[in-house]
Amino acid sequence: MQLDAKVPSGPIEKKWDQAKFDLKLVNPANKRKYSVIVVGSGLAGASAAASLAELGYQVKCFCFQDSPRRAHSIAAQGGINAAKNYQNDGDSVQRLFYDTVKGGDFRAREANVYRLAQISVNIIDQCVAQGVPFAREYGGALANRSFGGAQVSRTFYARGQTGQQLLLGAYQALERQIGLGRVTMYPRTEMLDLVLVDGRARGIVTRDLITGEVASHVADAVVLGTGGYGNVFYLSTNAKGSNATAIWRAHKRGALFANPCFTQIHPTCIPVSGDYQSKLTLMSESLRNDGRIWVPLKKGDTRSPSDIPPSDRDYYLERRYPAFGNLVPRDVASRNAKTVCDEGRGVGPTGLGVYLDLSESIGRLGIATIRERYGNLIDMYERITGEDPYKTPMRIYPAIHYTMGGLWVDYNLMSTIPGMYVLGEANFSDHGANRLGASALMQGLADGYFIIPYTIGDYLASTKLEKVDAAHAAFADAERGVKEQTARFLASDGKRTVDSFHKELGRLMWEKCGMGRTATGLKEAVVKIPELRERFWSEVAVPGTGEELNRELEKAGRVADYMELAELTCRDALARNESCGGHFREEYQTPEGEALRDDDNYSYAAAWEWKGTGQEPALHKEPLAFEHVHLAQRSYK
Repeated sequence: MQLDAKVPSGPIEKKWDQAKFDLKLVNPANKRKYSVIVVGSGLAGASAAASLAELGYQVKCFCFQDSPRRAHSIAAQGGINAAKNYQNDGDSVQRLFYDTVKGGDFRAREANVYRLAQISVNIIDQCVAQGVPFAREYGGALANRSFGGAQVSRTFYARGQTGQQLLLGAYQALERQIGLGRVTMYPRTEMLDLVLVDGRARGIVTRDLITGEVASHVADAVVLGTGGYGNVFYLSTNAKGSNATAIWRAHKRGALFANPCFTQIHPTCIPVSGDYQSKLTLMSESLRNDGRIWVPLKKGDTRSPSDIPPSDRDYYLERRYPAFGNLVPRDVASRNAKTVCDEGRGVGPTGLGVYLDLSESIGRLGIATIRERYGNLIDMYERITGEDPYKTPMRIYPAIHYTMGGLWVDYNLMSTIPGMYVLGEANFSDHGANRLGASALMQGLADGYFIIPYTIGDYLASTKLEKVDAAHAAFADAERGVKEQTARFLASDGKRTVDSFHKELGRLMWEKCGMGRTATGLKEAVVKIPELRERFWSEVAVPGTGEELNRELEKAGRVADYMELAELTCRDALARNESCGGHFREEYQTPEGEALRDDDNYSYAAAWEWKGTGQEPALHKEPLAFEHVHLAQRSYK
C-alpha cells in the first residue's frame, strides 16, 4: 500500500492557504443534502459537529457519555498553546512550530505541525468570542504561563480547569446546532463497527448502552474524534470509560494504525497508592512553573521533607538541564524521575515518587497568588492524599497519559479508508514521539473548527456517492458481527471478571512497554499477550443480558480490543530500534542517558495494516522529510 500524505507543494508557510484554495467546495444550498456522522463529543468531536452543522450539513453526533459535557476533554487542566506572543518574549508561529517538532523528537510531519502553529492564533480568538474565561493580566490582556519544552510563555489557561472551560465553549456551539435541528445527538451510544460500501465509509453500527438496541446509521462521511488508547495500560490518567474501540474497529476495516508505541508518560501524577486502584489522577504540568522538583540526595533518606535541608536535596532537573530546569519536556522529566527512584532515592510509602515543592514560590509570591493560579488542583490533591501542598511538598510520579499514535491520516485528516476522517488524539498526525504540554487541546480544536470544514467538503464535492440506506447488505453484515460478539460474551461460562484481565494486561504493558523498553521484554510481551487473549475469551465472565444497561458487557468489548491493540503496540516498539520521545528502548541511549535516535533508518511514520487475529500485521512506512527544522540530538541543557 502506497501512502500518499497529500501535502501541498510550495513554501511551508503558504501550504495551508494554498490547500484551502485548491480544495473543492460544496455550495451552501447543496450542503444540506449531505449527512455526516461524528463519533465523539470532546473538543475535536464537538467542535467538528458544531462547525459542520453551522455550514449546513446534516450531522449525527454520538457519545457514550450521558452528555457531551462529560467528554474526557473536560479533564485537561493546564492550558492551551498559541503563538500570540502577548508576552513579547520572542514567540512566533515559527518558534511554536520548531518547539513542537523538536519536542516530538523529529517524528512528526512538518506540514501538519506548521499548520497547527498557524491555526493556534485563531483558536484563541474563537474561544474568547465564545466567552471562555481565560486568565487575564491586571491590564485586561490574556495571561500566559510556561509549559515544558519551551522557553517562552505561550500557554493560555483558566486556572487549572482549561479543558472544562474550552469544552463548555464547544458544547454551547454544539447545543445551538442541536436546537436548530442540524445536529441529532445520540448520548449513551457506542460505536461498535464501521460500515464500508464500495470501499468508502458510509456509516456505523452502534449499541444503545441503556436498552441494548443495535442500530445502523448511514451518512456520506464519517468523522472519528474518540480520543486516545492510554487505558490499554489499565492505570492511566484517562477517564475509566475512555477506550479505543471506535478506532480499533475502523483499523480492522482497513484504516492503518500509525506509531502505536508512541505513548506519553506524564511526569506529574499522584503516585499509585494500592493494588485496588482503578485509575490515576493528573496534577497539571503547569505546577512546574512554580514548583521545584527534588529527591533526597542520599539513598534511603526517609526523613520528613521539612527535615531535609537544601544541602541534602537533589534538584535533579535543575542540575541536569540548567537551561530548561523543571520545564523540560514530559518524556525527559518522566525518565529522570524513574532514574532517581530506581537509584533508591524515591519518596513516599512505595519509593515511587518525587517531591514537587511549592514552598519557595509561596515565600516569594505569597499563598494567595499560588491559590489563585492552582487552587483547584491543590484542593484536589489534598482530597485524594490527605496532605496539604501549601504546607508539605506534593508527591508525584509518572503515569500513562496521552497517546501520540493513532489512525494514520493524510494532510486532509482522511484515513486510508476514503470518507473516514480522524481528528484530535484519535489520529497520529501532529506530535511525533512526544506531545508537548498544552498542545492536545490546540490540536483537537484546530482539527474540528478550522480543518475538517474545508477538507470534508473537498471529498464530498469530488466523490459520486450512491444512495444507500440501513437495509444495505453491508450494514446487515456489520450488525450481525456486533450481535455475534455480544452473544459470545454473554454465553461465556468463565469465572474471572473483565477487570481482572484488563489489570493483568495493563501490568504486562507497563512492565514490558512502559517507560523503559528492551527487545527481550517486548519479545516476551508479543508471546504473552496472545496467550492472555486466549484465556480472556475462554475464562471471562460477563453476567446479565444484552437487552439492558450492562457495564460488564461494555467493558468486555473494549478489553477485547485492547488485547489486540496491546500486541500491535509491542510489535511497533520492537520494530523501532531506536529511542525517541516517549519510546525509550534502553539499548539505544547516549552516555548521558538521553534518547538516541537513528534518523538514517527510522525517520518515518510506521503505519500498520490489520491482517487478521493471530496474523502478523503488515508495516507500511511514510518517510518523514525535515526541510525547515534540521535534525539534531535534542538538548535541553
